[in-house]
Amino acid sequence: MQSSWQIGKVNIRKIIELEHTGGTRFILPQAVPEVVKPISWLFPHYVDERGRLKMSVHALFIEADGLRIVVDTCLGNDKEGRSVPDWNHRKSDFLERFAIEACDPKEIDVVVCTHMHVDHVGWNTFWDGSAWQPSFPNARYLFSKEEYEHWVDEREHDEQAAVFNDSIRPVIECGLAQFVDMDHAISASVALEPTPGHTPGHVSVRITSEGSAALITGDFIHHPCQFAFPDWASSADADTSASTQTRYRMFNQLCCEQALIIGTHFAGPSSGLLKASDEAGQAYCFQSCR
Repeated sequence: MQSSWQIGKVNIRKIIELEHTGGTRFILPQAVPEVVKPISWLFPHYVDERGRLKMSVHALFIEADGLRIVVDTCLGNDKEGRSVPDWNHRKSDFLERFAIEACDPKEIDVVVCTHMHVDHVGWNTFWDGSAWQPSFPNARYLFSKEEYEHWVDEREHDEQAAVFNDSIRPVIECGLAQFVDMDHAISASVALEPTPGHTPGHVSVRITSEGSAALITGDFIHHPCQFAFPDWASSADADTSASTQTRYRMFNQLCCEQALIIGTHFAGPSSGLLKASDEAGQAYCFQSCR
């Protein structure tokens, strides 16, 4: 199964923390088995034989323009206050595997968090026995200004407050955080792209090199079934109208330019190209890269 991609001179690698089938809070309420099963191109990578959605939590490691970049840092170990029980007190070897499959975390130059949800910032920090420390101590951690301003004073949502306190605030206090515009250019080949709706300051990551292009989605799309039905919004979207508008805009753009799509929660090959669907009622189909 493909876990790396070459976009011109830019190399991208996937480092998986976990894959799962069904049973997460990100399952789309409209994506019931009897509706999903007729979408034939979802099998076998994105849906199982029972019509349950397959999903992944992974980081993307980018080598571009002399920089080592990680996009989204998954769940992390030793965290508390998470609404999904299995996401509390985790003890995984993710950081050790990251060092083998990507590079020593100390060699990362830039960490990009597409947004500040629990499964995108967890390995920003690790517990050293007495305090939360940055997992990538020599990196600049990039957050969109809009995202930070939305969450910094969060008091009503217990999980998000816990996430901010253990995975965001320690990075800020160490002086490693950088708050940037939603279209911030990281390098000549890598830039942020505004994709709001899932959260107010949500961004995706655009890669362009030697005439080739790719997009790391973040969570403006959670699962490939949303290509067929862009109106399907995740229960985790802050603004379902805005997230739906973003999907229609981005799907049309990605289909026209034939950029490689790398899904932040797509299981299996995780990547592919978009084209208009020939099936009645389905907007697009996704051709996986295997």
